Parts: sequence; structure tokens; C-alpha cells
Amino acid sequence: MSNIGLIIEERPADIGHFMVGRLLPFRGKRMVGPYIFIDHMGPAVLSDHENFDVPPHPHIGLSTLTYLLDGAITHRDSLGTVMEINPGAVNWMTAGKGIVHSERTPEYLRTSDKHLHGLQIWVALPKDMEDMEPTFHHVEAKDIPSWKEGDVSFRLIAGEAFGRKSPVPTYSKQYFIEIHSTSKQTLSIGHEIFGESGMYILDGSIEEGGEVYEPRHVLVAKDASLCSFTINPNTTIYIFGGDPFPEERFIYWNFVASSAERIEAAKERWLKQEFVPVPGETEFVPLPESKGRPASTS
Repeated sequence: MSNIGLIIEERPADIGHFMVGRLLPFRGKRMVGPYIFIDHMGPAVLSDHENFDVPPHPHIGLSTLTYLLDGAITHRDSLGTVMEINPGAVNWMTAGKGIVHSERTPEYLRTSDKHLHGLQIWVALPKDMEDMEPTFHHVEAKDIPSWKEGDVSFRLIAGEAFGRKSPVPTYSKQYFIEIHSTSKQTLSIGHEIFGESGMYILDGSIEEGGEVYEPRHVLVAKDASLCSFTINPNTTIYIFGGDPFPEERFIYWNFVASSAERIEAAKERWLKQEFVPVPGETEFVPLPESKGRPASTS
């Protein structure tokens, strides 16, 4: 009997002159554990006159996790942080009560042909931490826990699992794990994970319950403790999830909160440009027009 409760297909979304594949949120499953938003960027080839440019925009109530597979992005934020992220490293920005940041192609690549491929992820904050001061942490690729079991390679990008802990400073019980296999293997990892669990297939395929599942899909488990599947050769997947929150979450644009009132207040702050600006940046992304109240995740 299959342990897959929901299949989510990657859907195209425009984030401002750059197309991505949207995975979460989804109408049938707004969150998996504390994970509320996942975009797959690329793989894209950008010419010498094309660049990745997301001007300053605000966040509240979440942590952002940027993980690149190819290319480079320069992150700037209202804390004064300037950090280039490269493949295998993690940028972890916690918005708390409010932060503003931009993401752009580094200056030295702006007149060259270039590639960009990666994952942009939002993790909702626990209710009692929504008003925390914003922070930023960068973890180099060499510091991410990595290990092999035969032909299968593992990386614990964030959280805790497999008796290991990532140095990324998460604020709730969760995990984000990269698994790659060079041969066909059966993996039973239910005893290593907890809470709600999803699997994103990046490359290759997996088999479960007599079915074959191919790239650009998220498979949400009925019961994480029963997570067992066959991973085929040259396949890369991501297992993510954790303990869900007891309260619902609202999401509007770049804002996540446990109440619609918090989001309305953030909208007003951005309209009045009361967020701390990003040093050296003069552009900003306008608040999109909204109709009615922000969407609930429940």
C-alpha cells in the first residue's frame, strides 16, 4: 500500500522577469511541517546582458533558506549584510518582526554568460518568535553535515535528522535533507524523520507503492514514520518537513504570520516605507494590489 498522500506538480511562476517552479504553497497542502514556500529556480542560462535582479522587498514571520546548485547570488539586507552565496552553501535569513533584502547577480558576472539553479525556501517561525529581531547567517558548503552510505550521499542542509544537526540556526523541529544515489537502492528512513514529510524529486526517479515518480514533483507522505522507497540511479531528492504548528498561518506576498492583522500591519508599513532600508539600494518592489484578506494556510 502506498504511503503517498498527495502529489504536487511543479507549477510555473514569474517572480519578476525570471520564471521559477512553484512547489509550495499548494491549494491541497499549504504547509509541510513548518515549510510554507518552496520555489525551484532554473536551471537557467543567462546571457551577458541578462541578470538575476530582485530589488529590495520585505519579509515578516519567517526564515528564508537559499540553496544553490549552480551559479551565484549576492544577498544584501537591511542589517547591512552583503553576502555572496555559491553552490552547496546556505543563506539563512530570519525576518522576525521585519527585514528587507535584495538578491542580484554579483557584479563580476553581470557582463558574462552565466547559469543559475537552486531552491528558495521559506520556513514559518513559531508564534512566540514572530516578533524576534531579524538575523542573517551564512553557512559554507564545507560546514554542512555530509556523509555516504554505500552509493548514497546525504547532506543535512537544515534541522536535525539521522542523529546529526545542521549548523543552520533553525527555530522549530524540522529537517531539509539532500539525498543522491548513483545506483538503485531501497531506502527506509521513516525512523530517522518525524512530523509531516515531503519529498521533492530534482533529477532521476523514485519508486513507491508500485508507481514510478519523476522529476519536478513533491510527494507528501501519509505517515513520515513509514517512509520507504526505491531510489533509482543518478537520482537527487530532497526530504523536508518537521513538526507542524498548532496554529494556522496566513501568507500574503512576502509576509507570513499567525494572524491576518499582523499581515495588514506589515502591508501598511511597507506602503509607508517604514521598514529599515537596504544600504546602497535605491529601488524597491511595490506592494502588489490585493483583493480581500490574505489567504489562510489552513
